[in-house]
Amino acid sequence: MKSTFGKNLTVSLFGESHGTAIGVVIDGLQAGLQLDLDGISHRLAQRRAVGAISTARQEPDEIQIVSGFFNGRTTGTPLCLLIANTSTRSRDYERTKNLLRPGHADYTAFMKYQGWQDYRGGGHFSGRLTAPLVAAGEICRQILAGHGILIGSHLAECAAIPDAYLPQDPAELLAAMRRLNDLDFAVLDAAQGEKMQQAILNARADGDSVGGIIETAVCGMPAGIGEPFFNSLESVLAHLLFSVPAVKGVEFGAGFALAQLRGSQANDPLRIAADGHIYTTSNNNGGINGGISNGMPIIFRVAVKPTPSIYQAQQTVDFAARENAELTIQGRHDPAIVHRARVVIDSVTAIGLVDLFCEAYGTNWQTSDGEEY
Repeated sequence: MKSTFGKNLTVSLFGESHGTAIGVVIDGLQAGLQLDLDGISHRLAQRRAVGAISTARQEPDEIQIVSGFFNGRTTGTPLCLLIANTSTRSRDYERTKNLLRPGHADYTAFMKYQGWQDYRGGGHFSGRLTAPLVAAGEICRQILAGHGILIGSHLAECAAIPDAYLPQDPAELLAAMRRLNDLDFAVLDAAQGEKMQQAILNARADGDSVGGIIETAVCGMPAGIGEPFFNSLESVLAHLLFSVPAVKGVEFGAGFALAQLRGSQANDPLRIAADGHIYTTSNNNGGINGGISNGMPIIFRVAVKPTPSIYQAQQTVDFAARENAELTIQGRHDPAIVHRARVVIDSVTAIGLVDLFCEAYGTNWQTSDGEEY
């Protein structure tokens, strides 16, 4: 199983949804990094299930640092973080363990691992594994913040209800990202956010679920980051984004809409400012040309499918009896995960960017002031 990502900074996930603990090992962190542990806890809290729009499973997600951290700073050796699973109810999955849940990895995992996989709560394929991913991502976000780079996301759409558009002006966009990062339900338009939450509750009442679209911006990126062809900025981010459970689509900049335009409309005109800074007057390409950052904000969107665990009866197969069956699930499940996935998207973005910066400048870049770059 390949649960490790990265070349210069590697992130390895381990654990299962109903196992003793889940965790992550981060290798390639520069020695001497001062980590904001409260910041990590805050980001984990934004991923945590809260209220009727989320699952009833409540996990405190308290971090235990096992290695690589001493006297308040990283040591340069692998950093290992553990998060205990404290609220498992494995009996919920015992009755239906032979029934393949539609939309889940039950069938594919069974075929890959010949029935030896941990089926409880999705095992290693569960969204529960995004908790240590957020912890690792927040460490990378803190490194990026030290270089003036900010990542933020909002729910561009949930249950077909749209949020307001992101500001086009870079300064206004940066201010919007800072506001969004303080919100648990990240929307630009509070009234639209209330409509989204009501739609989630309506789906829950119907025993159903909804999906949505997350839009992300990276502000403060310098030009020149990315390694074409196969380690381009888009390639690395897309690799990570598609690794997040339930993500089924990714587009950068204007994305698929570019296919409907002429080149005269799609191209981003270049200008130079009085201080010599080169910029584009539009950002249809999402801050990336040729797989390399161009200095404009990186903009992309991901499509998050509805939570596959729903309480309505569904057609399935009993793989032990080798016959058709009907499934009605038990357990605790989210009527929507898109609002919780927002912080996960921020986190994997940070991981990919730090790895690419280290590819360009070496791991010493993590603790440098950036002036030599």
